[in-house]
Amino acid sequence: MLDRYSASRYGGFRPENLGQNALGMIGNLCFTMFVLGVLIFTIIAATYEPEDPLFHPSTKITTFLTSTSNATFKSDNTVVKTGEDFMASNQTAFAAFINITDVDNMTLVSDHRTSSTLEETHCEGSMDTPIDCRDPEVFHMMMRAAIERFKDIHFYRFGKPVPGSNDSTCDMAWRFRPKEGKTASFYKDYRRFLISRSMNCTLSVVEIGDYHTGVNARKRKKNQKPGFEKKPEKQDQVTTLPVVGEVVNDALPVVESEGSFGRGKYLIYEGGGDRCKSMNHYLWSFLCALGEAQYLNRTLVMDLSICLSSIYSSSNQDEEGKDFRFYFDFEHLNDAASVLDHGQFWSDWNKWQKKDGLSLYLVEDFRVTPMKLAEVKDALIMRKFGSVEPDNYWYRVCEGETESVIQRPWHLIWKSRRLLDIVSAIASRLNWDYDSVHIVRGEKARNRELWPNLDTDTSPDSLLSTLRDKVDDGRSLYIATNEPDTSFFDPLKDKYYTHFLDEYKELWDENSEWYTEMAKLNKGNPVEFDGYMRVSVDTEVFLRGKKQIETFNDLTNDCKDGINTCSASAS
Repeated sequence: MLDRYSASRYGGFRPENLGQNALGMIGNLCFTMFVLGVLIFTIIAATYEPEDPLFHPSTKITTFLTSTSNATFKSDNTVVKTGEDFMASNQTAFAAFINITDVDNMTLVSDHRTSSTLEETHCEGSMDTPIDCRDPEVFHMMMRAAIERFKDIHFYRFGKPVPGSNDSTCDMAWRFRPKEGKTASFYKDYRRFLISRSMNCTLSVVEIGDYHTGVNARKRKKNQKPGFEKKPEKQDQVTTLPVVGEVVNDALPVVESEGSFGRGKYLIYEGGGDRCKSMNHYLWSFLCALGEAQYLNRTLVMDLSICLSSIYSSSNQDEEGKDFRFYFDFEHLNDAASVLDHGQFWSDWNKWQKKDGLSLYLVEDFRVTPMKLAEVKDALIMRKFGSVEPDNYWYRVCEGETESVIQRPWHLIWKSRRLLDIVSAIASRLNWDYDSVHIVRGEKARNRELWPNLDTDTSPDSLLSTLRDKVDDGRSLYIATNEPDTSFFDPLKDKYYTHFLDEYKELWDENSEWYTEMAKLNKGNPVEFDGYMRVSVDTEVFLRGKKQIETFNDLTNDCKDGINTCSASAS
């Protein structure tokens, strides 16, 4: 028998109270789980950082770096994406293009002379009177002829015509973009126009020369007024975009005076194992250094001398003595960032270091983060790297906690405009109206263990079958490929007008403009059109095709990096 206290104490266990107790326990449990869930969510939200491909370690940047294949730091010969590749093509949407109607309206507004006066002016003397390239009517006629001739490009600006090679020719330059262009770049062309005068003194354009034939229009004189153009709403935005075909000024920067050098703050990376690695590796490390320099608000002292990896050289050996400016747009880098040439810096440092009391802060451990160097007051911070790979790779500085702090400034690295000028020349010869296919063969096609179907899937018979539904018969088809014998693709000529990179060798041979300019840049010594340049140009011409057909996305089910790697290498 329970006393009253005991009965009251244990009354909760009476049968009639069990349901109420069970509901209470369930409610308490649910509340506990809710509180725990909120706590976990709060912790995750506070510590989570979304993935950014720029900050992935080297093993995770494969799909970010390259245009045609994955970019790991193994020996490959792929082409790294650079800043202009990440600019949206619609960045130029604010720039209105010029059409026939604009030219006709401009003619009506600017021409205050009567038709009889025009005829009288043109008929003065004989029919052999030189063409006046400065005549507004000639200007408008040339613009109209260019717009009617080149239907697959948008014209954004015309320069005023100048006299050509004789009394019947005028040279004119213009800035344009292909109508279906997928990059943000502008292109500059200048062509020679052959103009005739008929018996009734009517002028007409008889012929327009090939790409960059109007050499007299290449450079605008300082006192020359700008040509007819539709000014974009934001002129400054246009000038920040790459312009292919302009005169390149990649002279090395110099320190203007002793005082300005002494007031500067500098960062330099010395030594390390990055030399002679793939171009992808080189840029991944270089942009780490440049990113740290910007974070520290210092000038990056850079060595423009590059060692070309054997994977790109015709000798199959690593080749020293290459120049950064052979492959990348140094003018843009110098304009947009604070950089100084390695040789120039040490010359000035040796001259002024003792006199001005300039001090050096040495860092020999990549684990010393940029954040720890933010308060260093010394004129020069030198990161010195040892001989043990991979701990001596520059990009190690940007790993770990630094990944979320240092942003690699990819937008500062553009491809060489001299190489892109070759790309533009090839596309212009194809009238910017072609489709392109990228066909990977070479070592991969021979390795059936990793790529069991690639050889068969890229055979002429298979290509004809696959391309049937992708490319219309009779189209110009640019084939970007590493297959050395292009006659392998001869069966495709039955359906397409096929084109390959080597058809355009005169664009970089010893008689070319590229060859001459590169020799000047290289102190008078000739520069080889090496393997990286070839792949770079081949890739860029491919990317400008109206339709772009890839090997591993469209021609075969094999994986880019070999069997069972499709999920990791899919782009």
